[in-house]
Amino acid sequence: MIEAKDYTRAGTMNKIATYLNEHLLGEATSAKSIRRYYSTDGSILTATPELVVFPIATNDVRKVMRFTWQLAERGHAIGVTARGGGNDQTGAAVGPGVVIDLSRHLNQVINFLPKDRLIHVQPGVRIENIQEVLKWHGLKLPYLSLDSTTDTVGGLLASNLLVNGGTLGQSLEKIEVILANGDVIEVKRQSKHELNRKLGLQTFEGEIYRKISGIIEENEEMIGMIAADPRPNTAGYPGIGSVRGKDGSIDLTPLFLGSQGTLGIISEVVLRAGFYSKGEDAALLLVDSRERARDISDTLTSLEPSYLRVFEGELINRARAHGRQFSLLSDDEVSGSLVLIKFNDINDRARSGKMKRLQKAVEKAGLGIVDTTDHAIEEFEQIERVHASSSRIEGDEKIALPLLTGAHVPSERREEFFEGLDELAKKQHTDIPVSIDALSGTIDALPQLKLSTVGDKQKVFRLLTAYATLVNKCDGMFIAAGGEGRLKAHVAWTLLEDAEAQLYEAIRLAFDPFATLNPHVKQKTEVRSLVAALRTSYDAADTL
Repeated sequence: MIEAKDYTRAGTMNKIATYLNEHLLGEATSAKSIRRYYSTDGSILTATPELVVFPIATNDVRKVMRFTWQLAERGHAIGVTARGGGNDQTGAAVGPGVVIDLSRHLNQVINFLPKDRLIHVQPGVRIENIQEVLKWHGLKLPYLSLDSTTDTVGGLLASNLLVNGGTLGQSLEKIEVILANGDVIEVKRQSKHELNRKLGLQTFEGEIYRKISGIIEENEEMIGMIAADPRPNTAGYPGIGSVRGKDGSIDLTPLFLGSQGTLGIISEVVLRAGFYSKGEDAALLLVDSRERARDISDTLTSLEPSYLRVFEGELINRARAHGRQFSLLSDDEVSGSLVLIKFNDINDRARSGKMKRLQKAVEKAGLGIVDTTDHAIEEFEQIERVHASSSRIEGDEKIALPLLTGAHVPSERREEFFEGLDELAKKQHTDIPVSIDALSGTIDALPQLKLSTVGDKQKVFRLLTAYATLVNKCDGMFIAAGGEGRLKAHVAWTLLEDAEAQLYEAIRLAFDPFATLNPHVKQKTEVRSLVAALRTSYDAADTL
């Protein structure tokens, strides 16, 4: 293992890069052009790293972590940010210290067992590559959107993104994780007997198990409340509610899901695939009001669709203003909402039966419907992709920022929520149309802003605070799909009870005693530091 020399006084990051290159199979660089490239991700924040590392093997990542751990032991902590596809919209894939790009080389399928439906992969492999391998064997990973194809498996697990009523974590069998000191551990459920062995280890892994066991014992009531809350939540480390089983076993996996690289770096993943359906049916409903769209979508969940989302008409009208065409719709402006529903049951009869029940429900409600009886599935995907596609064609003026996405509001409180949202939009002089994932209850609100103007920059944090307060007032969860990262952490953590915040801080300290793992992510931060990190522009190219 390489040792950290005292570069902090006499040396430079160039010397550190040179030293690392002598010991890594991959590459380390402090080149300005590369550091500039890695200074942004899918969010509206920027942070320029001092060093970028491209590991070829897991051992490269271990060496870097061991190096930064030794520096931290001497009082010179350097943050380490693991990065996959760089698509994170909360600023969790950028950092001022060392950025480790896991997608450049650690992007292979290690093993695949079709009969067991198990696929073993490296963290930097793209979802589209995994799905292509699985598809040849009649398999697929569920709970993924059309826009997640370029995401990496490690990145999606680290963000724990909630899509179509589920997460990629639900397909997870086990993971291998590199800890802050460079040690590698396999994370899976440990029986009571296995746990006792872990607790006896005189290693950092053993220390972590001892500390987490102690945290669970000391915070049993608080953890019970977290576990009993039915609302989706990824702020902090709510997975602690699922760590201990009723039989006394412990599984640390739930802590890593949604941790955004703050507890360790995922280095290998084993997933269990589901079965792939060659057939898919879809239907589109045009509803005259937001309220009625909400009601009909709530009713349609009983059909157990694979996809069910409500799009406010303004999202379609925005795209059309830039020339986007939607073959399923007339040329008239959309004044209400669209409800898109899809079924991908393997059994053709099951899909056909659901479509018939859908048509009866729609006929009873007096709504218009178009479906795959007369239209290709790709025409429905035009609507499904309206988020990403409209942002790419909006040009470099105002663009729908990834700012108010991923909140959850219970269906019985949505009327109150939308009234408050209309008031907020009016107060901030900006339209805030939404789309709703009806299967998970998560809402994406999409204000258009231009970061090159002072006025819109000031709106960013006013909107964040006011929106989070509104969601909380309506008994919702501000952070329900994807983590809080850097961007939303300052607001999300003010909404936590002090005891819950202290619990999460204790969990983090157990894994990261020197604060080297993605510092300032999933932690309460000062607004002024975020203002300084705000990008001066965010345009269509940033959505690629």
